[in-house]
Amino acid sequence: MPGQRKSPEAAGAPATRKRGSWLREHSELGVGLLLLLIGVLVLTDALTMTVDITQRGPVGPRTVPVVVGVGLLVVAVLLTVDVLRGGRGEAEGGEDVDLSEPADWRTVLLLAGVFLAFAVLIGPVGFPVAGALLFWGAAYALGSRHPRRDPLIAAGLSLLTYIVFDHLLGVPLPGGPLMGVL
Repeated sequence: MPGQRKSPEAAGAPATRKRGSWLREHSELGVGLLLLLIGVLVLTDALTMTVDITQRGPVGPRTVPVVVGVGLLVVAVLLTVDVLRGGRGEAEGGEDVDLSEPADWRTVLLLAGVFLAFAVLIGPVGFPVAGALLFWGAAYALGSRHPRRDPLIAAGLSLLTYIVFDHLLGVPLPGGPLMGVL
């Protein structure tokens, strides 16, 4: 109709984008960048590690970090190419996840505290004790409230983990005061 103005989209002009819109639509590029940085870090550490002459062979201590680093780089490149071609990740569709609810920061902070306490205590008290506190604290933070059962299961898991790693697999873990007993 004469006298009416057409919208820019209707007139064939491109729609003006809001500032930062392109970055929001391509936010997966951040994940690709993070994977790229971690891959470069892993490869750098693997390739600069000093290896004793007795540890050399077809499969040495560098093999797994190099494979992981290359894998991270490949995934980073593939993800970036997919995002730039218009690929998008699917929205969270978990059956028991309500995305409108805020994060449970109490649980997150409790778990962070438990991990920090584990890191601080593993040296002085050893893995069996620190591991038991880690397992019990994680169970408590995630909602388990069985005061008799939880510490027993945590102690059992910690001892089993210690025995498997230290004795069966040969991965030395600090025993702490229980070193002579175990």
